[in-house]
Amino acid sequence: MLPYLLSLGAGLAVGVAYGLIGVKSPAPPIIALVGLLGILAGEMAVSYWRGHPAVLSSLLHRKSFAVEREAPRHPPA
Repeated sequence: MLPYLLSLGAGLAVGVAYGLIGVKSPAPPIIALVGLLGILAGEMAVSYWRGHPAVLSSLLHRKSFAVEREAPRHPPA
């Protein structure tokens, strides 16, 4: 976690410096960052499913979508 915080702090410091001297930052457009976020989310999902194969198999198994029917209940005599 510490490397992420240090990276964020360094990025903020450079951003402030760019703002103070009036230089346009070379950051990618937001749409590219959203795409990268999607890539990371996809990788995490695959990693999770590989560690929990029962989750994926229950989603894909046709019996998981079947409706269970109960036997008719008769009132007590």
